[in-house]
Amino acid sequence: MSIPDESFVKELLDRHPGWFNQEEQMQYARLTRNLYPYTELFSPIQVNRLTLKNRLVMGPMGNISMAEEMGRPANKMIQYFTERARGGVGLITSGLIPISQNIDPTVTEVGDRSYFPRIDRSRTVFAGWRDLAENVHAYGARFFIQLTPGLGRVGSPETLLKKYKLPVSASWNPNFYLPGVPCRPLTDGECWRIIHAGGQAAADAKAAVIDGVYLHGHEGYLLEQMTNPAFNRRALGRFADWQAFGIQLVKDIRERVGANYPIMYRIDLSLALNATYGPLMDEVGMLKKFKKERTIAMTLDYMANLVKAGVDLFDVDLGCYDNWWLPHPPNSMPSGCFLPVARLVKDYFAEKGITSNAGLPVPVVAVGKLGYPDLAEKALRDGDCDMIMLARPLLADPQWPNKAYAGRVDEIRPCIGDQEACINEFVEGGHPQCAVNPRTGFEDVYPDGLPPVAQSKKVAVIGAGPAGVMAAVVAAQRGHSVTLFEARSCIGGQLVPGSVPKIKYEVANYLEYLERLLQRAEHGHGLVLKLNTRVDVEAIRQGQFEMVVVSAGGNPVTPRLPGVDGDNVIQAIDLLRQPDLAARASRVVIIGGGAVGCETAHFLSTELGKSDVTIVEMLPALMVGACTANRGHLLHELRRLGVKVLNCTRLNAVQPEGAVVTHNTSASVPSPWVTWTPLLPENVKNPLARPIRDELVEETLPADLVVLALGLRPNQDLYHSLVAANAAPEIRLMGDGFQIGRVFEAVKSGYLVGRSL
Repeated sequence: MSIPDESFVKELLDRHPGWFNQEEQMQYARLTRNLYPYTELFSPIQVNRLTLKNRLVMGPMGNISMAEEMGRPANKMIQYFTERARGGVGLITSGLIPISQNIDPTVTEVGDRSYFPRIDRSRTVFAGWRDLAENVHAYGARFFIQLTPGLGRVGSPETLLKKYKLPVSASWNPNFYLPGVPCRPLTDGECWRIIHAGGQAAADAKAAVIDGVYLHGHEGYLLEQMTNPAFNRRALGRFADWQAFGIQLVKDIRERVGANYPIMYRIDLSLALNATYGPLMDEVGMLKKFKKERTIAMTLDYMANLVKAGVDLFDVDLGCYDNWWLPHPPNSMPSGCFLPVARLVKDYFAEKGITSNAGLPVPVVAVGKLGYPDLAEKALRDGDCDMIMLARPLLADPQWPNKAYAGRVDEIRPCIGDQEACINEFVEGGHPQCAVNPRTGFEDVYPDGLPPVAQSKKVAVIGAGPAGVMAAVVAAQRGHSVTLFEARSCIGGQLVPGSVPKIKYEVANYLEYLERLLQRAEHGHGLVLKLNTRVDVEAIRQGQFEMVVVSAGGNPVTPRLPGVDGDNVIQAIDLLRQPDLAARASRVVIIGGGAVGCETAHFLSTELGKSDVTIVEMLPALMVGACTANRGHLLHELRRLGVKVLNCTRLNAVQPEGAVVTHNTSASVPSPWVTWTPLLPENVKNPLARPIRDELVEETLPADLVVLALGLRPNQDLYHSLVAANAAPEIRLMGDGFQIGRVFEAVKSGYLVGRSL
């Protein structure tokens, strides 16, 4: 085969916009069972001397704050992995485990505390790893530990303030979070110390009955920084050769663990920075440094040399932190987005006759939104890959493999791709969880199965959004007599308008799952669902309910400004419920640049064909609080679509001819389009931030339609009325009715309330 040039990556990324209009693509983004039985998914495969029972791999997701603060895996982490092993996956991989604690200052906190699990330093951590591996083995699964030489430039710059140490990298590189903080080059001596630490960590892992090691060589972490000329611009020394560090690390590990111990390597075919940003690579100072990224040909050559050094298995994708939506594809990206990448590598290995030191073909693991059994099976049958990596789908439903094997595909709880609980939660200081699975990360607290009630009670749940549905179903499964009331003609609450844009196909899948969940609860547990039913105090009294749960959601915010009650003003959620409301509008102004406002702008531009869309946001940035990957991809697409954005801009009034706003025109207002540097968490102060000066100008934005996307306010009127009237012995408030939140908070509150009734 001829090795493609970088146009391969550009053409692949160029196919992503508009993917949702391709019928076949959407067909494989649903939980169907057209290819059942899944003979390829559940066939064994050999890696070195190890036989895996099926082709499913649990992908690495950082086990942040799931270990004791000195690094030993805690019971929380052990039970989290045990749950996935029990669910039937063949191979489980850990999140990244640093091996450079004394060199990369960003991998530990002050006092040598660690938010990462550790396997270095002393025997005190070994017991946790042994318990973890033995629990996984009990269910017939295998476990690989993912080792990372460090974070480097993608580590926290707070180390400069808290430890008085610069972050490290391969060369002088800007820090990802604060580009004004330089990252110093590692010395050759430090590189050798990390390499030897990797060999020791692998030997320790083998002694702890862990089945293999897995090197984190992608996404722009320190191993990639050393092995990609975008970051490694060293002129002197052994590691000026950008392949040397990775190859030597593998050799050192192979020497320590012997010939038969599996070594896996995580790599990106390309950083895809040039393909992502195009001319901006020459215009943005931070991106200029990274223009000479590793080419496809260079990556394939490096992978071949890694196999010679001892690697047995690869998973491969695209991207890095600076285009973070690629290695963490959000709900707006297509399913199976990187299958062509896996196919390219697999074909290259086959043509070159590349085999491992065990004399076996080198399996290629496909990654990227493959949580659909038909899609995963088709990829294997078509020869696109040898194994399928599932990460977030196994957070959403650990039983995904068992359900797929049994053909119970309609029972799989789908991932919704919002990444608020699996990524954003630990970015904000928590630990990995899941928006749709309230037990994820709490397997040690809430065992599988629900405790039956000692005495069944008559329960009313008011509001069938995700919180209400979850509370009603859990309470019914426990043995209560539950009636679920919903004022509208369908369940789902805000999920209904939220699932209308085609890029929200995963939310649509989850809404269908909730409908099936309710149907099973109606048939199996006697739950009664009453749609088109508004409830008041008298209805609750007449029903003689012993417990009432109010989950009445929220009401759209309407500012008290002149003209907002005009015929040319609508709420975003009303537009999503009734897209025909925008039929006659050629110029649309959206007030509010949060997630809903930006998704509505994308919907208007791509599905309703509006070419003149403007977002008005009073904050300096759009989509504040959203996961960096989701935020970055949507902003990248809006910029490509030509959507206009006015940040630091406030709505004053609406007139028939458009929206009257006060716009800050100062050059100090930051660009809203920056996706190569993330927003910092609210509790982290940026000491390098420049103040924004006010140069305010009032102007009228021409618009046929003004769309309000200013969020919701909790609807608590019914709750307070019920409490004041003593309508039931026990009355609870939850979901958006208590505090406006995300699916994550709604599902968790519903589950916990239902479990406690």
